This record gives sequence, structure tokens and C-alpha cells, in this order.
Amino acid sequence: MKTKENKTLLMSFVILICFIAIIGVIAYFVKVAQDELMLQGEVEASEIRVSGKVPGRILELKVKEGDAVEQGQLLVLIDSPEVTAKGVQAQAAENAAQAVNEKAINGTRQETIEAAKEQYIRAKAAAEYATKSYNRMKNLYEKGVIAAQKFDEVEAQYKAAIAQEKAAKSQYTMAVNGAQKEDKAAAKAQVDRAKGAVMEVDAYKSETRLSAPMAGEISEIFPKVGELVGTGSHIMSIVNLNDVWVTFNVREEMLDKIHMNDVIIAKIPALGNKEIKLKVNYIKVLGSYATWKATKMSDEYDTKTFEVRAVPVDKISGLRPGMSAIVNFSNLK
Repeated sequence: MKTKENKTLLMSFVILICFIAIIGVIAYFVKVAQDELMLQGEVEASEIRVSGKVPGRILELKVKEGDAVEQGQLLVLIDSPEVTAKGVQAQAAENAAQAVNEKAINGTRQETIEAAKEQYIRAKAAAEYATKSYNRMKNLYEKGVIAAQKFDEVEAQYKAAIAQEKAAKSQYTMAVNGAQKEDKAAAKAQVDRAKGAVMEVDAYKSETRLSAPMAGEISEIFPKVGELVGTGSHIMSIVNLNDVWVTFNVREEMLDKIHMNDVIIAKIPALGNKEIKLKVNYIKVLGSYATWKATKMSDEYDTKTFEVRAVPVDKISGLRPGMSAIVNFSNLK
């Protein structure tokens, strides 16, 4: 009986020892896992979206995705008939303004005076007719016979006719008196205004030939040749492979090991686990959407997530956006 009790005691002792060993092994691996905590980031690069100010149809793409381009290199041609039409209109307006200016300089011809007189007579007759119609409609409106909208239309026509009469009279008076100093200045101003309109159209025309705003690589092209694009449409993207950085998302309780201007070592799996040096140059908290929720009831609070950026200390050949960067968190001090 005593031997059986001894065996039971020994078995219990062995089980206890095994349980303690298992707990120790688990604690060891947890500690190793904590010590070997890896922080994964992603390589990013500055990118510019190429867009045009005018709507039109893609006439020709001068580059394709993956091409290296230089600053100022022609990328795309856009066909915009609207801009062409506005160019014709602007040029015609400039020619008309120039003719008026020359007329003011050279003086008024007798034929012009007669024509201005005829215009004034017609405008005056129209104003008289509009005045009579307005008075009749006003009387009917006050009596409630016609609707307010109809009266408003007649009133607008009346005011327009009166204004037209005044303008025609002024033109006739100016023709009779000849161009004065102020008239010549106004005519010249009209010419300058028309030239400005032509310059504006020329500026829009330049937007039908889009060039690279910086040197880089074409990462994406969205429309195809023949497709329509609107004002400000994203046509293609250029990535600057000389301006790259690595972005990490770090929980705030881990942030005590990362500081501004720290130099950290990262491995790039896409480059055969090549180790590179990165210098931290940006730390900023992310929005509330990136908050980590509490997991311990005894220490319950929402931890924030910070965006950390680090730039390569040296230029790394082959480093491209989208590549992963692995940092051993346990090596950070």
C-alpha cells in the first residue's frame, strides 16, 4: 500500500515537473518572439499626376508605361475642336477691335455717320414702341389682367430698347463729333482686350500638348488613344525613383524605440534581403480610423498608430515603390 502511494506521489511530481517545463518552454518562445518582433514597411516614391486643363480626345500617346522620361518631354497630344473654334473667335474679335481702333485714329467717314444716324432712328422707333407696349401692359398688370411673368418680360424688353436707343444715340453723336482722345483710348483698350483673349486661347492650345513636369518613370497611363478626357482628367502618372522613402505603421507603445533622425537597418526581400540604412525624417499620428483597441481589461485604453517615414541614407539601386522593408524591432534602442 505504501509502495502504491509512493508511485502516485512520484507520478504527481513528474507531472508537475513536466507542466513547469512546458510553461518554461512557452515563456521562452514568447520571449524569443517578442525579441524577434519584425516591423514591416513599404517603399513609396513621390508621384505626379499629369492632367490637362482642356477637354478633348486623346490624339496620340508619345510614351508607354515603364518609359523613362525627362523633364519637358512631350507625353500626349489632345485634340480639342472647342479650343480651335475659340481661337478663331478670339482672332476675329481682335481683328474687329483693330479695325475700330484704326477708325478712331483715321476719323469718321460720312457713310459711317449716315449709318449711325439710321441705327439711332431705328433704335429710337423701337424704344417708342417698347414704351407704349410697356405702358399698356403696366396698366393691365395693375388691374390684374396679365400675369407678373408676362409683365416682367415686357418690362425687360422696354428697358433693353431704351438702353439700345441710348447706345445708338451715343454712337451717332460720336460719329458726328469724330473720335476724341477718350474714344481713341477706349478703342485701343478694346484691341488690348482682344489680344488678351487671343493669348488666353493660345495658353489653352498649349494644354493640348502635355509635357513631363519632372524627370521620372511612367507608372500608369489611363485613357487610350481616341478616348475623351475632361478638364483636369488624370491622364498618366510619373514616379520619381530618385525620391523614395519607406513608410511604417507603428503602435504608440513601440514608438519609444524610434526617434527623429535615427538611423535604422532594414532588409529588402525583393533585393535578396539586402540591408540598407534608413534615416527617420517623419513621425505623425494617423487618424482615429487607425486606432488599435485595448486587449487588457486591467489596462484598457485605445492605443494610437503613428506613421513613420525613413529615407535611404545612400542611393539604393533597384529600390522601387511597393517593395517591402523589414526592420528587426528588437535591434532598435
